[in-house]
Amino acid sequence: MDQQDAHSPVLPELAARLRALPPSCGPVRVIAVDGHAGSGKSTFAARLSEALGGAPVVHLDDLATHEELFGWTGRLREQVLEPMARGAAACHAVYDWAASRFASCVDVPCAPVVLIEGVGAGRREVRPFLAGLVWMDFPRGRSWERGRHRDGPELRDFWHGWTRAEAEHFAADPSRPFADLLVLQRSDGYEVLPGPMCRR
Repeated sequence: MDQQDAHSPVLPELAARLRALPPSCGPVRVIAVDGHAGSGKSTFAARLSEALGGAPVVHLDDLATHEELFGWTGRLREQVLEPMARGAAACHAVYDWAASRFASCVDVPCAPVVLIEGVGAGRREVRPFLAGLVWMDFPRGRSWERGRHRDGPELRDFWHGWTRAEAEHFAADPSRPFADLLVLQRSDGYEVLPGPMCRR
């Protein structure tokens, strides 16, 4: 955790708010962290997990595949959400992007709060299981530029296909209008603002 986050009350305060929400999936409060690729979802989810005392984080990149960039909904529901709805621990397969196959599994405890992070985490089919939807409010173009820089030139062709797929996904099934909270990245940490759902 960055020093700036360690001294900021934002994440501990947010963690307390999330813990106080009513359960949404069996005994679990499922919180989605959504946003454009490169918007900082993974980093924010890791820091929020720490503020929550080590809350489990489900990464949607582990459930997607080359052929199904957004076709992971069934796997998420069957392997993660439905077991937690029964009060049981979950275990989901992890896709190996280099080998192009599911090669391992990861356990997800039935914890008080479980985070799901990834592009489309707040999609229509997932929202009924959510206690809260957080949107990383970072512009699409800048997010994609940051993601390309992070991944390097060897993934240039992947990014060409990804940007088209992401744009099509959010055009058909947007998440931001249903966000409970918007997270902005500032030079000194994060700012959390009410999302569109809080203004209705």
